[in-house]
Amino acid sequence: MLQALRGKKSSLLIKIILVVITIGFSFWGIESYLFTRVDTSVAKVDGTDITVDQYRQRFDENRQRLVQMMGGAQLDAAFFERPEVRKQVLDQLINEQVLLEANKKLGISVTDDRVRHEILGIPAFQKDGKFDPDTYKMLLTTQGMTPLSFDQRVRDSLAVRELPEQVGSSMLVTDASVETYLRLKDQRRDFRFVKLDKPADDGAPVTDDELQAFYKAHTQDFVTPERVALDYVELDGAKLEVNTTPDDAVLKDRYEKEKSRFISAEQRLASHVLVKVGGKGGPDDQKAALAKAQDIAKQAKEGKDFAALAKADSQDLGSKNQGGDLGWLDKGTTEEAFETALFAMNKGDISEPVLTSEGYHVIQLRDVRPGKTRSFEEVKPELAKEYSATEKDRVYADKAGRLTDLTYQDPTSLESAAKDLGLTVQKTELFPRTGGPGLATNPNVLKAAFSDSVLVQNNNSDPIEVGPNHIVVVRIAERKPATPKTLDEVRDQVRARIVAERVEKKAKAHADELFASLGKGETLDKIAEANKLKVEPQKDIGRDAVNVDSAIVTAAFALPRPKADKPEQQLVPLGNDSYALVQLDSVTDGDPSKLDAKTKEAARNTLAEAVAQTATREFVDALRASATVRVSEGKLEQQQ
Repeated sequence: MLQALRGKKSSLLIKIILVVITIGFSFWGIESYLFTRVDTSVAKVDGTDITVDQYRQRFDENRQRLVQMMGGAQLDAAFFERPEVRKQVLDQLINEQVLLEANKKLGISVTDDRVRHEILGIPAFQKDGKFDPDTYKMLLTTQGMTPLSFDQRVRDSLAVRELPEQVGSSMLVTDASVETYLRLKDQRRDFRFVKLDKPADDGAPVTDDELQAFYKAHTQDFVTPERVALDYVELDGAKLEVNTTPDDAVLKDRYEKEKSRFISAEQRLASHVLVKVGGKGGPDDQKAALAKAQDIAKQAKEGKDFAALAKADSQDLGSKNQGGDLGWLDKGTTEEAFETALFAMNKGDISEPVLTSEGYHVIQLRDVRPGKTRSFEEVKPELAKEYSATEKDRVYADKAGRLTDLTYQDPTSLESAAKDLGLTVQKTELFPRTGGPGLATNPNVLKAAFSDSVLVQNNNSDPIEVGPNHIVVVRIAERKPATPKTLDEVRDQVRARIVAERVEKKAKAHADELFASLGKGETLDKIAEANKLKVEPQKDIGRDAVNVDSAIVTAAFALPRPKADKPEQQLVPLGNDSYALVQLDSVTDGDPSKLDAKTKEAARNTLAEAVAQTATREFVDALRASATVRVSEGKLEQQQ
């Protein structure tokens, strides 16, 4: 395929593609016209802003990526509210900006040719395995985006990857490192363990004094939490009754306003043979390439099959096997020299060699498809379909904007807004900050309900997105403050807590006592015998063992090699007040000499990847340490 295809430029359309393209350093709000936003920054890197919009967009892309990885499964929205998750998104953006700043200082840039090749390789733009300009333009146009921004985003993502890839590729993995890695990876260990199960409650009674003392010390644990009930109005686009059958006048008006959409440009069906300039690109190399291209053009004009010439001599691997076929081309999709020659030809012509940045092209014009304007009658079904698809969105947008205005104008009530829009004021049950049924399961609703503006100032909330084309506005209907529970109300809970703590202390004391005995020279077998326990031997166990408790395996592999006749021991918590006494008896390293070349090469690649990731992370950390990074914690918190 024509490698000189002009780079098109970007959009938000291909978030999934951008996730694949962009580097991950492992690694909402309503984004619409409903709210007025101030374009502020959440961070600055050497004076360059990372804006709220950039942060929100990346946050949304990461969320969509996770949803895709989960196969479209519903993710717990509360996960994305965690401060560490939001900080990770900001760190990702900061790291990328640090790299872009480093590129500027080092004079590193991404060439237009590299951007073109990257876009050509994106599967979403391909048809039958080849880049398809029509598909490319259609995908961008359907989102109302221009190619310019897509080109820039691809360029930025390539720039962000440039330095890390260079650092990673410079890391060497020696044969000795691979041998060491394989010896450790395939290491086997022999160990034994005794499991100490959770002890039973001794049945000792809990006195009233103990109950009183524990209750007094832990009163904050026995509180009926603050609860609220909400009044709310709900606007759900899916439930709106909208007439989606337009009349001809509406469609004709849209046709006239958007007539340029229905004008198809002239297209040309072309094939080519590419002869690249070899060597260092000097004058002699140029002459040799030109002479070869001229000979190919001569043969083609004399009647030799053009497809056969392309298969034999073309150096464009993308189109060579298809006989040089480039498909239908529009103006604006190839380099200027190539385009000028192509659109000056007549059907059936063979061009003289045309020089572009990639070499000399001999072009065959196989057919011409003239441009034309589609009539209203031709596009009427298409316009009607678009109208039906967009009318609900338009009506929803109008009503959402009206709801926003009305609830802002009168922040003390929802009644007037509900009446104006034909909605009903609904009410939730009482629920605490941890949530409740129905609407109270939504983390954005919980955040709004317990915000200062709604809870303390008793205002209406901002519109809250609870789904696609689905918002609610809430206000406090009822509030019940937190109240301590009496001892009589929680007596059983207090007693259970006291008993649980007794068992926990008993289990820990017993485990510590036995481990101390082991450290004083008592053998594992004698300890097991004295306490009527079972010693469980484990022979030739690898790191990936699945039939042994993972905590025990991890502990066994964390212990140092035992010295002669002196095993290593460890007390391992297993959870639920149970423990294990683990004794490591012997270690046998893996034997790389028994592995075939393919396995060793796979190990080298794995090790090289790990080394490269570590080196890249350290490199980015070093760049970041030398940069001036300022984070606006207040602005970041506002995004939560």
